Amino acid sequence: MKIAALPGSLRGRLFAFMLALAGITALAVGGATYVSVRAEADELFDYHLRQMTLSLRDQGRIGEEEREALANPEFDYVVQVWAMDGLTLYSSRPQGLTQALPPRAVLGYSETRLGDEDWRVFAAATPLRVVQVAQPLAVRRDLAAASALRSVLPIALAAPLVALGLWWIIGVSLAPLQRVTQAARARGADSLLALPAEGLPQELQPLVGAFNGLLERLASAFEAQRHFVADAAHELRTPLTALKLQIGLLQGTPAGPEQDQSIARLRAGVDRATHLVEQLLALARAEPGAAAAPMAEIDLAEVARQALADAEPLATRQGAQITLAAPAPVPMRGDAQALRSAMRNLLDNAVKYGGRHVELSVQAEASGWQVRVDDDGPGIAPEQRERMFDRFQRGEAREVEGSGLGLAIVQAVARRHGAAVEIATSRLGGLAVQLRGRAV
Repeated sequence: MKIAALPGSLRGRLFAFMLALAGITALAVGGATYVSVRAEADELFDYHLRQMTLSLRDQGRIGEEEREALANPEFDYVVQVWAMDGLTLYSSRPQGLTQALPPRAVLGYSETRLGDEDWRVFAAATPLRVVQVAQPLAVRRDLAAASALRSVLPIALAAPLVALGLWWIIGVSLAPLQRVTQAARARGADSLLALPAEGLPQELQPLVGAFNGLLERLASAFEAQRHFVADAAHELRTPLTALKLQIGLLQGTPAGPEQDQSIARLRAGVDRATHLVEQLLALARAEPGAAAAPMAEIDLAEVARQALADAEPLATRQGAQITLAAPAPVPMRGDAQALRSAMRNLLDNAVKYGGRHVELSVQAEASGWQVRVDDDGPGIAPEQRERMFDRFQRGEAREVEGSGLGLAIVQAVARRHGAAVEIATSRLGGLAVQLRGRAV
């Protein structure tokens, strides 16, 4: 069965739901009232029928004035008096009713059919006679239904007022949401100011709070992006300027050892610029929201061996030795390429900054996994360690060749995998960087 679409606005939907609820409630109350009033009307009619019968029984002989009143065609009741031997003493049968009430009546209430109608009868007896009073059931039903409808009518007349009241109440209740909407629309394209949360209902405060938190995070992200772009432009300007100078020198250098030296310096400059661009791309891929590779089941120990192989050429040139401690497979769910890049950056940093003995360890833990890189280099002062995660931060060793993006990439990869990054003093005497994540 196809369900009709609800109104598109929240106000329309709330009004439709509340109106439906009010309608169902009104129908239930009206129906119960109708049934209850009809039952009460039947009880009242039975009471009048009984009282009339008992009154006629107790008064004895029916006078002439009473006979004329009982014989009135507009009088709905039929009165008959029988002797105990079945002789009719009195009958107020109206015109058209050819059949009399049964003389052997059931004392109390009963129902009988006379002609084409059903009658409600009450009979009372004395030692000498039986008094019967009857009323058409159709008349009783009509009167009861009319009385019940009159009691339900106010509910029906109140329905339009209830609908208007519901519409007004919903409008007043949604007014704070409208104010928040207008405040959001009034913001400029470049405005990330928080929305006002004063005077809002409790139900709206978490929504506005979450939205303001989002605006704050966006502002921080945009500010970080501006700094990143400025730093990237500054870092790229240096190698590009050097390349331009090398090209100029190369143009004026005749073939020979000097030209070869200039070409070597030019190639080194190209390599530095290429490395910086690769680091920037790696960082962009590791950022939240980037189109990164999907998570898959991987062996972290195997990823570590691949990262070690990537770092071996640099370690050989620097005269450093890298060892791997991965005694067993470490299954996990993650991005193998991103984790490999993070480990490679940790190993490169350890080698570049003076480490002659570097150890890469990978192991599974009760709650997850751990990657740790230790070196025997000079280390970093504790007060400077937090700043090492900033982009383009190379510490005090400015003479060391690099982009200053290695730890920023490591931190971004760690965040993507729900891991924490810690910098501590190594057991080898230098620096230790540790990634610790929870099992997924």
